Amino acid sequence: MKQAVDAARSDLIQPGVLTAGVNLGNILLVTGTSVDGSPEGVSPGMAAALAERLGVEVGYRTYATPGEVADAAARGEWDIGLIAEDPARAEVIDFCDAYVEIEATYLVPAGSPLQSITDVDRPGVRIAVSERAAYDLYLSRALRHAELHRARDLPGALQLFVDEGLDALAGIKPALLENAANLPGSRVLAGNYTTVRQAIATRPGCGALNAFTRDFIADARQTGLIGELIERHGVAGKLKVVD
Repeated sequence: MKQAVDAARSDLIQPGVLTAGVNLGNILLVTGTSVDGSPEGVSPGMAAALAERLGVEVGYRTYATPGEVADAAARGEWDIGLIAEDPARAEVIDFCDAYVEIEATYLVPAGSPLQSITDVDRPGVRIAVSERAAYDLYLSRALRHAELHRARDLPGALQLFVDEGLDALAGIKPALLENAANLPGSRVLAGNYTTVRQAIATRPGCGALNAFTRDFIADARQTGLIGELIERHGVAGKLKVVD
C-alpha cells in the first residue's frame, strides 16, 4: 500500500497537494460553497476523500464548464478532473472510473407534437444544448436529422431554447424537471437518450495516480461513501451510484 501511495504522490503537480479540476456547471455535483470559497458537493467530496486516502491536502481549480476542465489538463492545471466520461474527452485525458450516473433527456415546450425521444431526431427539429457537455458530445455523434443549437452553459441553453422558440432542450433529467416547473405546459420526455456517467480522470502520463484512483473509486462504492455524499449534499434520487 505504501508503495502505491508513494507512486501516486509522485504524479502530483504540487507535492503534498492533490489539485482537483471541478466543473461548476453541474448543479447536482457542486451544490454550494464553503466559508473559504471552496466548492462543496459530491464531486468536491470525492476529491477530498481521495486526497485523504493519499495523505495529502486537496486543492480545487474551478471551471465554468466541463469542456474547460478537459482543456486545462493540457496546461497541467490539475491532477484529477471531475467530469463525465466521453470518448472525445478520453483522447486528451485518462479516465479512471465513473462513480455516479444521471439520465439525459429532452424538455419540449407547451403544445409540442414531440411525444418520445425518438420523435426528436427528425428533419427540422432544433435542439438547444450546453456546448461540450457530455450529452452534447453524445448527441453530436448520435443524431442523424435534428439540429443542435449550442450555448456556452446550462442557463444559456435554457435561454436560447426560450428566446429562439426551439423545439427541444437537451439536458440532464433533474435539471430539466426544475426548468419545466417554470415553463407552463412544457414536458420532460420519458426515458433517456443516454446516461451521463460522472467520473474522475487524471492527466496523461499519471499512471500511478490513475491506478490509485481506480482502487479508491472501487472502495468508495463498496463502503457506501458515494451514497453518503449524495445524501449529505441533498441530491438523493437525482444521482445513481454506478454499480
